Amino acid sequence: MSEIRMETVSGRWILLATVLGSGIAGIDATVVNVALPTIGADLGTDFAALQWMVTGYTLTLASFILLGGSLGDRFGRRRIFIVGVIWFAVASLLCGLAPNAGLLIAARALQGIGGALLTPGSLAIIQASFAGEDRARAIGAWSGLGGVATAIGPFLGGWLVESVSWRWIFLINVPIAAAVVRIASRHVPETRDTDATGRLDVAGAILGALALAGMTYALIEAPTQGIGSPTVLASGVLGLAAAVTFLVVEWRSEHPMLPLRIFANRQFSAANAVTFLIYAVFGGIFFLLVVHLQVVAGFSPVASGTAMLPITALMLVLSPRAGALSSRIGPRIPMAVGPLLCAVALVLMLRIGPEASYLLDVLPPVIVLGLSLLVAPLTSTALSSVPEHQAGLASGVNNAVARAAGLIAIAVLPAAAGLTGDAYGNPLQFEAGFGTACVIGAVALVFGGLLAAITIRNPAVADSGHPAHCAVDGPPAAPGAIQQAHRQAGGR
Repeated sequence: MSEIRMETVSGRWILLATVLGSGIAGIDATVVNVALPTIGADLGTDFAALQWMVTGYTLTLASFILLGGSLGDRFGRRRIFIVGVIWFAVASLLCGLAPNAGLLIAARALQGIGGALLTPGSLAIIQASFAGEDRARAIGAWSGLGGVATAIGPFLGGWLVESVSWRWIFLINVPIAAAVVRIASRHVPETRDTDATGRLDVAGAILGALALAGMTYALIEAPTQGIGSPTVLASGVLGLAAAVTFLVVEWRSEHPMLPLRIFANRQFSAANAVTFLIYAVFGGIFFLLVVHLQVVAGFSPVASGTAMLPITALMLVLSPRAGALSSRIGPRIPMAVGPLLCAVALVLMLRIGPEASYLLDVLPPVIVLGLSLLVAPLTSTALSSVPEHQAGLASGVNNAVARAAGLIAIAVLPAAAGLTGDAYGNPLQFEAGFGTACVIGAVALVFGGLLAAITIRNPAVADSGHPAHCAVDGPPAAPGAIQQAHRQAGGR
């Protein structure tokens, strides 16, 4: 294992490669939302196709991210990271050149596979390359700079949509990826887990992908094709059958991608149940809000993208403090109160209508969301509730749960709110549907707060002083939480 210091030239090159690599994946996860109305109008698609442009990416990312971490451990983290970056770049090129919605959705799914390969590797490279005393600092810099990149994404995407073309939100990834590959090839040392044994759980990864794909297709297409449609029924049955088979395979496998026994830990299971509810609401509402600002409130793509900047800024500033507060008083109160604050924010969003004022109608709920107390405690509780040697697995599972929650929410919430067909072109219909979605989200957040109050306990966390190996990153909306999580897992 390398012992590189942060202050060295080598350390800076490693940090630059990992931040840029994970940054293009993080930016692409958010920037597409800003362009959805423009893409829909240009390609002549319905709302279900717009949903697939987001869920196609999240589906493959959530399905293969644990496998991506395992591949890096086995075959070399730098190697799999570079493969992921190249894969992501080629898929981005296909997205930018896609002549219709179907090919764009397929290319987005390919992007997700690339993201699943490069995202775990970026953090694992830092964990394995830097000297022990510098790892927490490197992870903090990685998470902070990654958060800045994610914050810039919607603004950059809005500017590209308005000034050039929506296609450039994908094409711009290609030169960035080329720079990452060159830097990583020359300056990032190769590392791998010499203790990794047994076969890769490819069957588990494929079954997990089939389960998510089948159920997602059924949920998205049921409102337009009808719940009795043979295609919808077949995909739903396939998804459920794959999910059951996945659980059986994971239970019986000697080297499962998802060891189900980890859920015997009640604190870990409770933290992930709350994570699922919280990130489901965040994923669904953020997907709809950026479209709502353009379709109903009349915001430009740039204005709708930058409207979310205060959330990222406040998360970056306050997540470490929320983590410190959770360390002092325990995670139970922050995780119970945080969802209630977010529920208040969704109620405030009901005021966002035609010709809404950003300062009076949009900024207040955005600030309340940004002041959330729950993101850092969610991640740190998941990691600190398991033994140190399972911290990497715990982080990967928590990350996959968060992404799967967003995937399912984007499939379910619009239909539950009546947003189907050409709703994104009808301001009155979209306004009514968005209001219904906010109410549903607020109720789910209240339930999440109650669940946390009932199930989360305040254990005494002992700091072992040894860094935890973490093959994958934390939940996507937790830039500041990763540093705190690793500190609580022993990564000082």
